[in-house]
Amino acid sequence: MKLALALVAVVASTGSLPPAGTLEPGRSLGGIRLGETRTQVRATLGRFYGVCDTCTTPTWYFTYAKWARNGLAVELQGGRVSAVYTVWEPPGWHTTGGLALGAPRGQVVDAVPFVCPGYDALVRDAHGTRTVFYVVDDKVWGFGLMRAGASPCRS
Repeated sequence: MKLALALVAVVASTGSLPPAGTLEPGRSLGGIRLGETRTQVRATLGRFYGVCDTCTTPTWYFTYAKWARNGLAVELQGGRVSAVYTVWEPPGWHTTGGLALGAPRGQVVDAVPFVCPGYDALVRDAHGTRTVFYVVDDKVWGFGLMRAGASPCRS
């Protein structure tokens, strides 16, 4: 997955991620909402994050420990959150409805499938927001939240 390669180029630090983050479909992921400012993101997740130096969109990576792969990515356009998604299946993350990372693909219902390089994305669009369930080896591997109609594939 290209995202994994991008992480190698990131200088990551510890952040203030929730120990078991939550996806509230259509609303928030790990406490972050679309449209929030940089200041709001820092207030929620802390000031210790890596900056992707190969991403086309400014992207911050919040991880549990320095150089750790698991965490949360926040993309910013015009200084505001345009997308937020988990990275490397952080343990304990789940939806407000109880769907946990690692669950079988079949537990995601009413979603449109997209094929991305190296993984699939199952998406639901509602109220201007796209909720994404990333799937690897037929298991839910990650969550994402972005504007409706945006490509769910991250590179």
